[in-house]
Amino acid sequence: MSKLNPLNYMPSNLSQSRDSRQTIHLPTKRELSTIPRGDTEANWEYPSPQQMYNAMVRKGYDDTPEDAVESMVAVHNFLNEGAWAEIVDWERRFSRGLGYGWQACRRGEEGFRQEADRIANTRDIAPPKLLRFQGRPNEMTPKARLLDFMGRMYPAMFACEPPFDRHDWYVQRRTTDGQTKEVRYVIDYYTGPPEPTGEPVFFLDVRPAVDGPTAAVERMMRWGGDFWHRASGAEAREMTPS
Repeated sequence: MSKLNPLNYMPSNLSQSRDSRQTIHLPTKRELSTIPRGDTEANWEYPSPQQMYNAMVRKGYDDTPEDAVESMVAVHNFLNEGAWAEIVDWERRFSRGLGYGWQACRRGEEGFRQEADRIANTRDIAPPKLLRFQGRPNEMTPKARLLDFMGRMYPAMFACEPPFDRHDWYVQRRTTDGQTKEVRYVIDYYTGPPEPTGEPVFFLDVRPAVDGPTAAVERMMRWGGDFWHRASGAEAREMTPS
């Protein structure tokens, strides 16, 4: 058996060689991500189409259509970039502490986007880095289980297919005092109705795992702040000329 890489729980020596059952050529070039690694100054690299195909065969997916592997890799990379963008958005709010986090959240999502750059420049800190990650497709998160249960009980209100994948990403957070802290994020991957053109649609639910009270407060601040900002009419008042 191949030794697993502890940073991604994948075989350390995932082959770039053509499989004996393979009928078409697959590229071996790997694309560089925008996601910084925690162990070096480099960014994470995505697997090549050949590595992706070999990994799927290794897991028993012998019916994988070879001519679709390049598209699968493109979707895989696109979703990971989207997941990282969501994590960076969380970190922009909370890496500077809960006090700053509340100031960032109290005006809702739109208010934060309008002021994020101005506020961030007053207390710059190093951006987050991805330390390691793990796919856990057969283990639903508590939130996904709850949504699945509500969908079964109230299909008209909560109609939703269960997530097709789940990842846990371990992120290095740099705090204002220069210290580092490991934060685990959970990511649920959902499919939506396709576009009229037939293109697939995906949704990501990215949030810090509730591994302690701080993460729970962060989630309540972000979601509760946005809800209260809109429900209290603050958004409408801010749009009204004085």
